[in-house]
Amino acid sequence: MTPVELRRELHRRPELSFEERRTAETIGRALTEAGIAWHPIAGTGILARIEGRGDRTRAVVLRADIDALPVEERTGLPWSSENPGVMHACGHDLHAAVLYGVLCALREGDFEGTLFGLFQPGEECNPGGASLVLAENPFRGYRVQAVVGEHVEPDLPVGTFGFRPGKYMAANDELRFTLCGRGGHAALRRQTQDTVRAAARLILRLTRLNGAERIVSVGRVEAEGATNVIPDRVRLEGTMRCFDERVRRTLKERIGRLCDELARSEEMEIVPDIRAGYPCVVNDRRLTLQAAALAERLGYGTEALALRPTSEDFGWYATRYPSLFYRLGVGPGAGRTHTASFSPREGAIHIGIDFMKRLALNFLKQ
Repeated sequence: MTPVELRRELHRRPELSFEERRTAETIGRALTEAGIAWHPIAGTGILARIEGRGDRTRAVVLRADIDALPVEERTGLPWSSENPGVMHACGHDLHAAVLYGVLCALREGDFEGTLFGLFQPGEECNPGGASLVLAENPFRGYRVQAVVGEHVEPDLPVGTFGFRPGKYMAANDELRFTLCGRGGHAALRRQTQDTVRAAARLILRLTRLNGAERIVSVGRVEAEGATNVIPDRVRLEGTMRCFDERVRRTLKERIGRLCDELARSEEMEIVPDIRAGYPCVVNDRRLTLQAAALAERLGYGTEALALRPTSEDFGWYATRYPSLFYRLGVGPGAGRTHTASFSPREGAIHIGIDFMKRLALNFLKQ
């Protein structure tokens, strides 16, 4: 099976986070046919291993996520999703194809050390497949030189890569608030506690926490009242994003105090529930500069990336190992990720394979 064929097969049969059973079967079968050893990991993931020469405790880990999104595809491609309401709208099928191509190219083990290929499940939702992978401690006994991941980038043309040393993608936490008061007839204001008004005040106060490198947003409001009924309970859901762990802790404390103050003011109960999400993606500076220099030597375009307020569970690897997460150009005309019309250019697959392969060999030599 070629990398393009694998990509189309995965695209045709996408699966949601932690449901990637058929996806794993397809990848596992392709690896077995290519003579590459592998075993299951994190439930529906796959960890492939190729042993080279010399000191095999030196290792490089290449990671690709494999889950899809709850989106109804509208690309009209011959290999469009056959799973209603599910689509590879974020390019994870292409990530898997690139990693598979790299493993096939290096399967003879003509290098020093050990190369791991991690097909990771569940990137799109908490707790994130990366945390489950690390919980199994699969690289115990190895000296991991680098964990490398990529993500498609429709704003970059095919043949161009994007890099940013240091902090790159935001940490995120899920926010849930429950406001409990005495509901009742909307006209009898002295007999009720206006949970809807309190929720509106809470939303406004949360947005005032926003800054250049921190974002607090509310995306769901649930108030089961009526035109003339103030509900007893209102629920809010949202996210908190920032680029620094100290700021992250401070934001959590400020949100807690804000809820306490508003609860006293409104004379009702406000219960915050802050659920930890992914840590920041922080790229190892040395690895990033080496990767950008390699791309330029190979004749590829390079772009300096800005801070990105979206999140990635790849950040978990960066908390434990030297890590690099870069962008692979798949434009122009690919559309936006997480939309029904997203269609990355397949010409990026072979370019992605060439670069990641050379990058892995470069890091294994260090």
